[in-house]
Amino acid sequence: MTLSSSFGNNPDLDSWLQFHRDGRITVYTGKVELGQKLTTALTVIVAEELDVDPGRITVLTADTDKSPNEGYTAGSNSLESSGIALRQASAKARRALMEKASEHLEEPVENLSVTDGEIGGATTNKYVTYWDLIGDKHFKITVTDDVLPKSPDQYHLIGNPVPAVGLEALVTGTMTYVHDMEFTDMAHARVIRPPNYHAQIQDLNDTEVRAMPGVIEVILDGSFLSVVCEREEQAIWAASKLARITVWDESKELNSKDIFVQLKNNPRQSLPVVEGVAKESPVQPFRPPENSSKTLSATYQRPYHMHGSIGPSAAIALYDAQVLKVWTHSQGIFPLRLALADVLGLAEDKIHLVHVPGAGCYGHNGADDVALDAALAARAIPGRPIMLKWERADEHAWEPFGSAMQIELQASLDDTGRVIYWNHETFSDTHMSRPSAHRENSRLLAAWHLQSPRPAPPVKPTPGFHTGIHRNADPIYDFADRRVVKHLVHDLPLRVSALRSLGAYANVFAIESFMDELAHAIGTDPLEFRLAHLSDKRARAVLEAATTKANMGFSSNDDRQGRGFAVSRYKNLKCYAAVVIDLIVDDYGAIQLVRAVIAADAGQIVDPDGLRNQLEGGLIQSASWTLKEQVNFDEKGIVSRDWESYPILTFAEVPEIETILIDHQDCPFLGSGEATQGPTAAAIGNAIFDSVGLRLRRIPFTQDRVRDAAAEFDG
Repeated sequence: MTLSSSFGNNPDLDSWLQFHRDGRITVYTGKVELGQKLTTALTVIVAEELDVDPGRITVLTADTDKSPNEGYTAGSNSLESSGIALRQASAKARRALMEKASEHLEEPVENLSVTDGEIGGATTNKYVTYWDLIGDKHFKITVTDDVLPKSPDQYHLIGNPVPAVGLEALVTGTMTYVHDMEFTDMAHARVIRPPNYHAQIQDLNDTEVRAMPGVIEVILDGSFLSVVCEREEQAIWAASKLARITVWDESKELNSKDIFVQLKNNPRQSLPVVEGVAKESPVQPFRPPENSSKTLSATYQRPYHMHGSIGPSAAIALYDAQVLKVWTHSQGIFPLRLALADVLGLAEDKIHLVHVPGAGCYGHNGADDVALDAALAARAIPGRPIMLKWERADEHAWEPFGSAMQIELQASLDDTGRVIYWNHETFSDTHMSRPSAHRENSRLLAAWHLQSPRPAPPVKPTPGFHTGIHRNADPIYDFADRRVVKHLVHDLPLRVSALRSLGAYANVFAIESFMDELAHAIGTDPLEFRLAHLSDKRARAVLEAATTKANMGFSSNDDRQGRGFAVSRYKNLKCYAAVVIDLIVDDYGAIQLVRAVIAADAGQIVDPDGLRNQLEGGLIQSASWTLKEQVNFDEKGIVSRDWESYPILTFAEVPEIETILIDHQDCPFLGSGEATQGPTAAAIGNAIFDSVGLRLRRIPFTQDRVRDAAAEFDG
């Protein structure tokens, strides 16, 4: 048995589990709940392994004073790291308690059984509980690989529907987000942002603002400007006044040239990708084979996208007795602690971060930045908790975006219609700019604007297996020869970082759109074409399951209706997912999603409902990116600062979704939260082609873009 990597920094059993004398069990994890039902899944895993009722378990998500350090909640890794760690920790705890019970009951371990934490012997009526044996004490042992967890044939909970932890609070509106928290004597703050990334304060006379009702302090550090007030509405009024009277030097402007021209022409670092890993070696030139019967090329483009979090970012900070405490919805509180320590000049042990849910994320939005904003305000007003919230315009203009990308593909086919050479080149900014786990930089927004600024250093290519730009750039198909290159492009205009699925969204969109184009070019059915190049049995299974389900009971009298499908394996090592989309393109170019079918193989399923929610949520978000979303900017800054200028998919536009789950209880967990992003985009594009014969290669597929494509086609 291989131990979870999460034990690297947290080998002690007591870091993961605590049994209480009253029959409760506290479970510790370094991962955070983001609405993905992680808490439910971890509860089920622990309850299954310990043979206890799930109602006894409370999962405490990330807290730097209490939780094991598991880095970020990202990359669909939570079950594969924290889930496996807690399974192994629970197995170790169960064995230790069974051995204690054996001594207490004077019966061999193999004769003992457990029912809801009560251990009984086979030959006597004596019993003892977990809580009797260990309640409120520590195990003082490390987790080792000598205790095997249960086998799947012993499961009673895993894989079956279970009540969702915390769902009632979510649907009844009683959920406490960080925005809702209140403390005695809490003050409220707002930050006044520059007009754009490069603007600096030229002149400020804050006398009038300081005289406004409720104003406690105006904080000015370089070009970082904030105001702290007794009440929230006072902070809003004071911030508005400050924004009107502050004079900014805006002489340095953004490069507003076409982003795809910049992606192709700006300086860049280029690395070959071999078997999913970027290599620090020269890129060999593109040389299609001479014996090919047909070579096709296509270019696909994705704009900047934002997270679109329903609730703007917020944090609460308290600086008291030289200790900083921050309540934050960050997805990586331990790396954030390091970044805060770096900017503020504090020792790590003087910073305590507690995760509290925020309203939306799945990536690196403004949560980390607002934590520093709040910390700077709290440092200026020691002894009082400071609530600092971003406004909607702040969130839309200042969060790190998902990078724009351009993918150039070429494929050469032989006279049998088989791909004999594949070329994939991806051009992108980095997707890896979260607060660093190393003290080399902060990567936090306010650090740019301080009197002693801490700008982020130049980014470097990430070589790891399917990371960042080259995530899913290496196709899952059986191509005889392939060339994959990642281009990290520099000097691009907007701030970027991790957004759900990173480079996989655009790479899969391009690959699966191009597979469709190749099939049509040689007059072959797109499904047959894919299957002819696909030997991975699990990938074939999800593709065949999704397309078969889509055909069942299907009928349409609308000749404008089209169907498209796509398949991928997220990161080429996690969840398999195939998506089928039925849609209608009307006479005016408007696109209506009618139906979607998902088939997914995520290995061993812990919580079927949670898995289904993640897959369907990913499809909906991807549909929104693909049909509507695009960050717009000019030389002065971001112009898409509200929901009108940055529209997202509405409830009425969500199609009917059917989801098929293929369970493999004998296989490891496979992360699924980002599996449907890429296939959904490609399936929509392929369905548009099936409907009206137009091949759209630049996202988003807006009504205007459909009309332009139709006009170009007619012309």
